[in-house]
Amino acid sequence: MKWITDIRPSTALCALIGNPVAHSMSPAIHNRAFAELDLDYVYVAFRVEDVGAAMTGMRAFDNFRGMSVTIPHKVSIIAHLDEITDVDRGIGSVNTVVKEGGRLKGFGSDGPGARQALIDAGVELNGKTITILGSGGAARAIAFSLARARPAAIFLLGVIEPELRALTQDLVSKTAVRAIGALLDGKSLEVALAQSQVLIHCTPVGMHPKVDESVVAASLLHRDLAVMDIVYNPLKTKLLADAEARGLKTVSGVDMFVNQAVIQFELWTGKAAPREVMKEVVITHLRAESEKR
Repeated sequence: MKWITDIRPSTALCALIGNPVAHSMSPAIHNRAFAELDLDYVYVAFRVEDVGAAMTGMRAFDNFRGMSVTIPHKVSIIAHLDEITDVDRGIGSVNTVVKEGGRLKGFGSDGPGARQALIDAGVELNGKTITILGSGGAARAIAFSLARARPAAIFLLGVIEPELRALTQDLVSKTAVRAIGALLDGKSLEVALAQSQVLIHCTPVGMHPKVDESVVAASLLHRDLAVMDIVYNPLKTKLLADAEARGLKTVSGVDMFVNQAVIQFELWTGKAAPREVMKEVVITHLRAESEKR
């Protein structure tokens, strides 16, 4: 097994760029995966404010292979790339960069990661009505990805009206899905969930340290609803606990997080990612963090 100390001039470099990055688990996940497959790769995190300069540096270093991109650069980085998929151009953001033959290619792995987590859990999407809570970057990526599964409709409920309106309009104009946007309140939530078979929570509510909070009253979680929460810290949010207590199918944010990392790993290396090893790193880290509280 290759260890991170075995870095040579030939070692391929992958990195996370964003601000902040100190909290990220990505270095631990990817370096453990590289070691598991004995690959001559290393992954580091960089706090970056000037994304253009960072991409110039990526072009300059011959052994720079890939990047993860996080807040606040997922949109602005597009202007510095040579290629981007049509789907990701429609979404308007990317979180992954691959350098091939000197060209920088952009991809989004959040949406496909969430969709794969739902599929793995046996959640049917085709012909179903989906409610997505939130209208930010993650909600946007997930909505566009799930639109490709041909749901009957997608309800979009958010609190930032211009952002919500833009997402709804973009989904309608760029996909074939029926999208209905509304400000998130008790009434709109009740109406949307009554018609939905899938609920996806994409807001920070319930994230550590406010682990006792949930956007959704437990009484609205009916028996025909599958529930996914993209928050992964804590491992089980109040929303997921409420859904489990009512016997509903649930999908953890850990699965989306690991899936998007798997997609990145495979784009950079061309190898099948050791998914279970990567998931173990995430869960071990989160449990250790929980025990410190």
